[in-house]
Amino acid sequence: MKKLLGTSLLLLSLTVFGQVEEDSIQFNKISVEILNNGKGYTELRDLTKNIGHRLSGSESYEKAVKWAAQKLKEAGADKVWLQEVMVPVWERGKESLQIKTSNGTWKSLKMLSLGNSEGTGGKDVSGDIIMVKSMAEYESLPAEKVKDKIVFFNYPFSQSFVETFKGYSDAAKYRVNAATLTAKKGGKFAIIRSLSSAFDDVPHTGAMRYEDKINKIPAVAIGNTTADELEKLLKSQTISAKLNSNCGMKPDKLSHSVIGEITGKKDKSVIVVGGHLDSWDVGEGAHDDGAGIVQSIEVLRTFKKLGIQNNHTIRVVCFANEENGVKGGIQYGKTAKENNEKHLFAIETDAGGFTPRGISLEMDDTKRNEIKSWSGLFLPYGVYDFQGKYSGTDIYPLHDMGVPTAELVPDSQRYFDIHHTEQDTFEKVNRRELLLGAVAMTQLIYMIDKNW
Repeated sequence: MKKLLGTSLLLLSLTVFGQVEEDSIQFNKISVEILNNGKGYTELRDLTKNIGHRLSGSESYEKAVKWAAQKLKEAGADKVWLQEVMVPVWERGKESLQIKTSNGTWKSLKMLSLGNSEGTGGKDVSGDIIMVKSMAEYESLPAEKVKDKIVFFNYPFSQSFVETFKGYSDAAKYRVNAATLTAKKGGKFAIIRSLSSAFDDVPHTGAMRYEDKINKIPAVAIGNTTADELEKLLKSQTISAKLNSNCGMKPDKLSHSVIGEITGKKDKSVIVVGGHLDSWDVGEGAHDDGAGIVQSIEVLRTFKKLGIQNNHTIRVVCFANEENGVKGGIQYGKTAKENNEKHLFAIETDAGGFTPRGISLEMDDTKRNEIKSWSGLFLPYGVYDFQGKYSGTDIYPLHDMGVPTAELVPDSQRYFDIHHTEQDTFEKVNRRELLLGAVAMTQLIYMIDKNW
């Protein structure tokens, strides 16, 4: 009996070793193919330089839809289609912010209106600035001190967090809520310190929102250097500000997410890999999220190029409207539910094209532990962190339906220097870092497809 048990254990260990060796060989093939022949970097150059930034509802976004459909066909998708989605349309227009100092002169400040903000209708709106350093400080102010004033929320992006997304999350409430908070106490408009980890004067845009039945007043962002200078001035004198902006919402518009897939050989269960095709209307949307789009297409291309016989359908989704509405992700989840599609897994890449460090897993412990058991295969590629428990915004509707979801975790130290700014350009992306992200996702999808 002992001899029989020993023989069984030996056979089991040899089987496991053989499987690990087979997977390790496949991981290497994937890496070699993408690092040598990957098209993601050249495709990102094409997207950013020939189309540029791609705000939902804009002409450039519609060009990007056609571009993505063509790239998916070139990658070898068995099927490519456009999914209709109604998207909000926000336009920036001309804008300016000036301050008046004690000597009576007006000085222009670098600024950006926040996304979805209403403007001033092309008229000057002015008043004295009051500064607060925290939400608690603002909440303590009586309404009469805020009425007819401009509120400057000077809350800095925390440098204390090694994981910079924590600093971003900590500061994001000021961007999202500044206008509504100011309006509730009768203020004229809000200024925020940008959600930026950099020590420079680059303003960052990003989505804000209004509450129902509250007056919709403008909200703008200034860079860190300007914020520091304004703080110094306010400590010694009264400063007036004058805003003139033409931004605002237009009627919703019919647009599309772009979807391509390779059919599963075993069943029709779906594995999703995706990013968002839209970007803000400044910069080129290179890291956010052109990188995620080309990485996702690279997964499909690599499966086809290496002749990997996928068991399940692998679907690339280029989501519409993540930045200022998430309508593409919502519509995808709704359609999947209506069509009774079985989704095994979904991963989004929307944290920049920097060196991949890990994969965040938002799923039950059984699935988490299974993926974590593969960590030894990923380690030679610099991917080691499987501790996160969050996933991408566009795939939250799938997560809410019970689908295991995940997100690629690149090194984040430089991301919020350029996030939502004119600095988010192709030149900020490194070819090897970008392609290594595609390597990690392709390897993960290979393991999911093989084992689930």
